[in-house]
Amino acid sequence: MKKRLTAVIFTLAVLGVSCSSNKDNPDAYGSFEATEVTVSSLANGKIMMFRIEEGQLLDSNQLVGFIDTTDLHLKKLQTICQNSVTGSRRADLEAQIAVQEQNRENILIEKKRVLSMLKDGAATQKQLDDINSSLNLIEKQIASIKTQFAGIDNQIGSTDQQIAQFRESIKNGRIVNPVKGTVLTKFAENNEVTTFGKPLYKIADLREMQLRVYVSGAQLPGIKLGDPVEVRFDKDEQTNSKTTGIVSWISQSAEFTPKTIQTKEERVNLVYAVKVRVKNDGTLKIGMPGEIKLVTH
Repeated sequence: MKKRLTAVIFTLAVLGVSCSSNKDNPDAYGSFEATEVTVSSLANGKIMMFRIEEGQLLDSNQLVGFIDTTDLHLKKLQTICQNSVTGSRRADLEAQIAVQEQNRENILIEKKRVLSMLKDGAATQKQLDDINSSLNLIEKQIASIKTQFAGIDNQIGSTDQQIAQFRESIKNGRIVNPVKGTVLTKFAENNEVTTFGKPLYKIADLREMQLRVYVSGAQLPGIKLGDPVEVRFDKDEQTNSKTTGIVSWISQSAEFTPKTIQTKEERVNLVYAVKVRVKNDGTLKIGMPGEIKLVTH
């Protein structure tokens, strides 16, 4: 009788531990990730300065290097000179028009005098006709000169755009960090030649991480955006660290469980990806495994 009572007590204890253990089991597994930004070159040329190192913390809009733009600068100066020459041609045409307009004013004065003399019989009709012919010729010359303005203005506008493009290209020779974060990988070095679109380095803001986990369809109704969850990750070989995270994204479509998650049987199941936003004190690393325990309401 005593042995039977002892066995019953032992069984109840085991069941109690088992239930407690099952109650504390994680609801989903995954790994930590961050939004990584690959910064690429916006210019072609030799990297004259590139002051970053992997693990370095950078501020947004921080200048970290520049690419040689000497050739672009010389082309810009050449285009500015061309623009100046074209502008001087326009000034010459304006001066020619001013001369013709002055001639017209002089002829108009002469015409007025001839008309007065013609009334008194002191001038002839031919003199008046000659004056009118001269006026017509001047008007045609002025109109002819003005037709050249359109071509010159178009040329000046075109070179203005080229100068603006050169200035923008020279500006793009500056390597400016776009976001605050930690340099993850460096792809280029000083004195290397780079091209437009070639990656220079990769950066991510590690102050806040995303834990991507996978939940089953049965768990999905119990998870909503903005819900707090308990986040766990390895502290050492036997214990976990715990913190709180917020559900920030829930996939709208199912997928097969990633191969890195749990057993082969579980990997063939359809699951939904969920992202949990977690503050990082420097402990969390990209790719580190993690798990969540849903908070019961």
